[in-house]
Amino acid sequence: MEITVKQMYQIEENGHKMGFPRQLMMENAGASMVKRIVEKFPDVSSKKVLVFAGLGNNGGDALVVARHLAGYGSKITVVLLGNPSDIKTIECRTNWQILEKMNSVHLGFGPGDAANFDVDITIDGILGTGISGDIREPHASAIDLINKTKAFKVAVDVPSGVDPDTGNTANKYVTADMTVTFHKMKRGMPKKKDLCGEIFVEKIGIPPEAEIGVL
Repeated sequence: MEITVKQMYQIEENGHKMGFPRQLMMENAGASMVKRIVEKFPDVSSKKVLVFAGLGNNGGDALVVARHLAGYGSKITVVLLGNPSDIKTIECRTNWQILEKMNSVHLGFGPGDAANFDVDITIDGILGTGISGDIREPHASAIDLINKTKAFKVAVDVPSGVDPDTGNTANKYVTADMTVTFHKMKRGMPKKKDLCGEIFVEKIGIPPEAEIGVL
């Protein structure tokens, strides 16, 4: 069954009200992505990984991915697309603050800090399901950088620039090799397999009861 972004938001809200906090959803989302990455790259400890993180929860999921991959011994660079003081959610901010204390992760700010990188894997945690209108800077340059690199590209939830409800694309969009989406497939994604790559749908611990009245 496929769902809309609005339905997913309501399911998350219901889960949160049941006492399953968003912080745990984010943790489980990031961890489930890493499981898929490690499956694909059993030698992940020898890989160089570049993570692009927006200031919302899609970025927060990507920050969790960065922390877990650091635990596997991968060489991690995280580029936050904006100022840490502008991070939009407490969940994302908490995960950023952990990375700030980790010497094993290199932190950058804006696409300029990621130019000329020779990396094996890139993580697109730029926009996710929160897309509306044209992609502006610094997100546009980050999307260009991801598409230019020869690295294996993994999108968090949905490739940035792809509307998860319709599959329509913005003026810029990521072409991913693999997309890990959470809880249930988003409606527009199967129409855009060429941009999503291989799609995995991962459960993140939301109780099925959270769907009551939504689906």
